[in-house]
Amino acid sequence: MNFNFDKIVVRKGSSCIKYDGMGKFLGAEDALPMWVADMDFLTPEYITEAIIAKARHGIFGYPMREESYFTSLQAWLERRHQWKVERDWITFSPGVVPAVNMAVLAYTQPGDKIITQPPVYFPFFTAVTDHKRTLVYNNLVLREGRLCMDMENLEFLAKDGAKMLILSNPHNPGGSVWTRDELAQMAAICLKYDVLILSDEIHCDLIFKPFRHIPVASLSQEISMQTITTVAPSKTFNLSGLSSSSVIIENDSLRRKFNSTIDHLHIGGGNIFGNIASEEAYLHGDTYVDELMEYLAGNMETLESFVAEHLPKIKVVRPESTFLVWLDCRDMGMNDKDLNEFFLHKAKVGLNPGVMFGPGGEGFMRMNIGCPVATLSEGLNQIKDAFAGL
Repeated sequence: MNFNFDKIVVRKGSSCIKYDGMGKFLGAEDALPMWVADMDFLTPEYITEAIIAKARHGIFGYPMREESYFTSLQAWLERRHQWKVERDWITFSPGVVPAVNMAVLAYTQPGDKIITQPPVYFPFFTAVTDHKRTLVYNNLVLREGRLCMDMENLEFLAKDGAKMLILSNPHNPGGSVWTRDELAQMAAICLKYDVLILSDEIHCDLIFKPFRHIPVASLSQEISMQTITTVAPSKTFNLSGLSSSSVIIENDSLRRKFNSTIDHLHIGGGNIFGNIASEEAYLHGDTYVDELMEYLAGNMETLESFVAEHLPKIKVVRPESTFLVWLDCRDMGMNDKDLNEFFLHKAKVGLNPGVMFGPGGEGFMRMNIGCPVATLSEGLNQIKDAFAGL
């Protein structure tokens, strides 16, 4: 491999939430952090070198995005996902979560119903409720070890007047890579009832073989005209701290509304280092992503074999994408408070409680395996030892 994913990097003391925020957010300073969705791998050197080169210039005035920023993203999406995006469709947001919030503000009114599909990335919920919109759930269904959409209930909610669907594509925390047929069924319902699709595709590059990510907007022009897509290099290349993402909107009217919201909040300039990092990631990232996914696949094998041998009361919902794993702990017979207590204070491993992700998360935990295999093995052995003490 060209990249050393086994390297242990000391992150404690680097002002990162994952390590330095353990006490504040989880209530345990001494647990092994396997929670926040960033990885413990070094960002590729070609990205850090580009950032360093800019830092050496010594002046950090108001930035602008050069045409190369846009062409690098266009080429990446076409090369990696067979999606041809026009330059004019691309706009900016300082992160996917801000983009979700701004889309809610731009396209809906207080009281409007917005569909989410829990268990799902929890900031979707507050993006709705913080702006006085009405949150409605189309709960995902666990079928044969995979989280699936409930199309019948989705149609009921759409028919009942929902204005927007916030989609996690691929899905966090379950790791489902939605198939073409699933997306087509979902989109057909949204088109039929005039429901806007807001598709968070931040994990789109982190796909395990043989699965393939399909951007919702790539299905047809009709669907594209009713879809807002958010993408970012932050999960793939470990760039979350640079607060840079792209929003892709073919519909000119929808794009102008989104840009108007961005302009009113005066947050369109972005981060000068984020702009550079994004461009470098998309220009040169193919080999890194291919090797990263190979390494993560190895971590998944380690996790699954260990759990099967030593942790029979835990079931792994095998992800088709992402470095996040949904663990079914219902056979442990604990309520959610005791379940979190077990992992955090007995096993001393910091995971995300499933209840954070809404209805359907009860009895589950989310584990981040985006780390050296030695770190993963350490966490698994701590869980094993804690089970022995029950």
